[in-house]
Amino acid sequence: MIALADLLDTADSPLAGFRFVGRARELDLLLAATRHAPSITLIEGEAGIGKSRLVSEAVSRLLAEDRCVLTGHCHPLREPLPYGPVVDALRRAGPWLPPEGPPPAAAPLSGLLPRLADRTATPAPSVGALSPDRMQIIQAMRALLTSLGPTVLVVEDAHWIDEATRDLLLVLARDLPPRLCLVITYRAEDLLPDTPVLGTPYRRPPGTDGVFLRLRPLSETDIRALAAAALGARATDSLAAALHDRSAGLPLIAEEDLITLRDHHPADGTGQDDLATLGNADVPAGLLEAITERLAPLPSPAAAMVAAAAVLAVPADEQLLLDVSGLGEDEGSRGLVDALRAAILRESDEGRYTFRHALARQVAYERLPGPVRRRLHAGAVRILQRQEPPPLVQIAHHTLAVGDHRDWARVAEEAAEQAIALGDSGTAAALLRQVLDHPATAPDTRSRVALRLSPLAGQGVDFTNNARALRAMLADRRLPTTTRGEIRTGLGLLLLNQASDRTGFDELARAVDELGRTTSQAVAAMLGLAMDELAGPEQAERWMRLAEHAVRDDPAGEPAADVRATRLTLRAWSADQDLWADLESLPREGADIGVLRQTARALYNAGETAIDLGEDQRAAALIDESVQLSRAAGFPVIELHAQLNLLRLEAMAGRWDGLKDRFHALIAHHPDTPVVGAEAADYFGTRDLAQGRYGRAGRHFTEAAAGGAQQFDLSLATRAAAGLAAVHLAGNEPSEAWTVVREALALVRRAAAWPKAAGLLPVAVAAALAVGESEAARSVLAEAEKGTRGRAAPAATAETHTARGLLVEDSSPEQAAEEYAAAHRIWQRMPRPYRAARVAELHARALASSRPDRVEAVLAIALDTYGSLDASADLARARHLARALGISRPSHPGRRGYGSRLSPREREIAELLARDLTNQEIANALVISPRTVEHHVANVLKKLAVTRKDIAKSLERESSPSP
Repeated sequence: MIALADLLDTADSPLAGFRFVGRARELDLLLAATRHAPSITLIEGEAGIGKSRLVSEAVSRLLAEDRCVLTGHCHPLREPLPYGPVVDALRRAGPWLPPEGPPPAAAPLSGLLPRLADRTATPAPSVGALSPDRMQIIQAMRALLTSLGPTVLVVEDAHWIDEATRDLLLVLARDLPPRLCLVITYRAEDLLPDTPVLGTPYRRPPGTDGVFLRLRPLSETDIRALAAAALGARATDSLAAALHDRSAGLPLIAEEDLITLRDHHPADGTGQDDLATLGNADVPAGLLEAITERLAPLPSPAAAMVAAAAVLAVPADEQLLLDVSGLGEDEGSRGLVDALRAAILRESDEGRYTFRHALARQVAYERLPGPVRRRLHAGAVRILQRQEPPPLVQIAHHTLAVGDHRDWARVAEEAAEQAIALGDSGTAAALLRQVLDHPATAPDTRSRVALRLSPLAGQGVDFTNNARALRAMLADRRLPTTTRGEIRTGLGLLLLNQASDRTGFDELARAVDELGRTTSQAVAAMLGLAMDELAGPEQAERWMRLAEHAVRDDPAGEPAADVRATRLTLRAWSADQDLWADLESLPREGADIGVLRQTARALYNAGETAIDLGEDQRAAALIDESVQLSRAAGFPVIELHAQLNLLRLEAMAGRWDGLKDRFHALIAHHPDTPVVGAEAADYFGTRDLAQGRYGRAGRHFTEAAAGGAQQFDLSLATRAAAGLAAVHLAGNEPSEAWTVVREALALVRRAAAWPKAAGLLPVAVAAALAVGESEAARSVLAEAEKGTRGRAAPAATAETHTARGLLVEDSSPEQAAEEYAAAHRIWQRMPRPYRAARVAELHARALASSRPDRVEAVLAIALDTYGSLDASADLARARHLARALGISRPSHPGRRGYGSRLSPREREIAELLARDLTNQEIANALVISPRTVEHHVANVLKKLAVTRKDIAKSLERESSPSP
């Protein structure tokens, strides 16, 4: 129910404290969610349905448990304040702070939360003269909320949420502090069509609790209980039925009627004429009539104060209401008291007054005659202009209401600039869109506003709505061509950076034509086109030369820094040996924020490429530094990609435990970012291949390869192609493997990117040899050697050694052993243990005919690594090689002496069955015939007395310790 009990502040009100009815189940669910952190609860319902009352009931119980509960409200009209509702909530966090005060990580909030600033132990970090950026503030808020202990953060009326707060809540909800519960209330009908409350569909991450509550109207039984608590014996069944019919089950309307009946005093005291009172309403039952009835008898001073509050539309102090209404202090104060006693207005925090709910304000506002409304709005403009600083958003609102469109557009632009200066890009974007959408906006203003709005659209985390906003601007044919070009550049970069959508390149090419190929405005579009790795180095060089020419007269500005960062990225792709030293000279501390962002981009791109080149330790250091700089410069897109590539490094370093869950968590946090799913699919394919799940591995690698092709990511495309070809080779399908690698080789040739062709060369040579294409194998090796000669690419060097070994193993096993040994040393130095184990297995095979005394020690490296990584298919293959070379003589499967217990071979097969491998996949993994597998499977099922689908549970019971 709506919190009318809280809204009736007068002590003499007989209805103070309306009974809470009809929401017991919803209250239990909400309390359960808020007692099991981390959690997020969404409460949806129409106006007057009782969202705030439900939250109020839960809050009262949580406060009784000494829980920290912080509440912030969204308003339809607000001045720019970054993350305003959350900041309002955190201002009340003082009593729950730890004794030592806010954590040092919360220091960036000192400007937003001055009351907490004096208690912050460590001053805010500074990079030059920069103010805290968006990601700094988000992380600071997360740190502050974490320090409070078990906390419930409530954001009310999120249908009025500003873009900055929405972005904050979306990022926060995807990675909640472990002891935080988030509760959000909203009206779905007041959201944009097909737009979720957080701007994009939200999926709770693994380990996050919560519930979605959609409140329904109260039943007649609920209304009867409400009336009985309010009116006692007067609440007859017929009166309850009438109240339910009039309210359609909305508690707000029923309570308005109950207040009306409270003010009606029947002569006989029994309430027999209460039905007549309700039935005499001039119009059908509803909130409009209830509020109008309450407004009509107000004395003129109270009506004047209510009118001022309706026009102001935001909570206002008594003096502002007096100034706008034009009343004297005594008369206005009496009017305010009357409005409070009539329960039209209520006193909010910090001595401000506002309507009990938004619908009441709307009714009061619409009752004012047009001339009166305009006069009050004009007076509000004059009064608000005298404040310091002037509340420009409110002034713009009142100016538009007066009808002065030209001055409104000017003030709205000023308000947007004020919001940008405060870091509230969401409010700024909303204001600029209003100006852009207004039909009376002049063409020169429209062009200027569109250019200002374009970069703001790309600063949030909501890709879908930002892309929609930019496309809507481009659809306006009244914009000048150059303006369209700049906006189109923003759209192209947004598509590429946040959606990995290749159509972004098409938008950039059109933008260059619209802006002109020699202008500095076209530099960003040119550089975006130069980053199309799959288009090849010649196209990249052509765009780079055009961009470098365009910035020749301003070598110190941000466009020149963008050019420098892109040139360094291209040098990294080509494995330039001098690159690493040149990265040290990039500007860092004290640089302009735009220049700093380009430094962060260059460092990140170089670090990502270093992974492909095999410089793993250097890659980790570069990526870590890029994240630190991107946080300082407000460049959040880097942080997501950094997390992804750090997981890649974990996988390559053989730290596979828990990695699958971490990839899944990242996918859940960023469901709208395709590159996350594609990279995860490549890792999942690698694990499945190592464990003999060839069908699943093939599907994962196919998904990753498609993502690499779509996302102009040559590294991902070649890694996935190599994995898919390896699946075909393991499944005795050499022709299919050769087809896959030929397509991938075409990409590498087009991009001239042999140093980055991760994993492709050895499997390409193996596939060519498997189909009898030895000349093709030699040709591919020669291409790779030429493409990597003189380049700093350890991974490519190791793969070249491996490919040479494969080519000569039959004719010269001694030479092959030397090549494999060289590759093994490189992989160990990185270190990449799984790759080292694979080449150690080849090394042992080559040593069998030349140095049999060394085979066992070399093969032991592979066996140990495969075992530690749970690479069961690789382990089975290496054991088969050991048996073939006479290194060990494992017991014959099924021999007498095992009885009802599984033999070692049968247990091996049982474990593969538990992973859902087919008989054919098991045969391929263990290098035995399908008929032999069938025999072992029958024995396994018989000994365990289970079916195939229950074998995993049976093995789990076997391995569980006895009680």
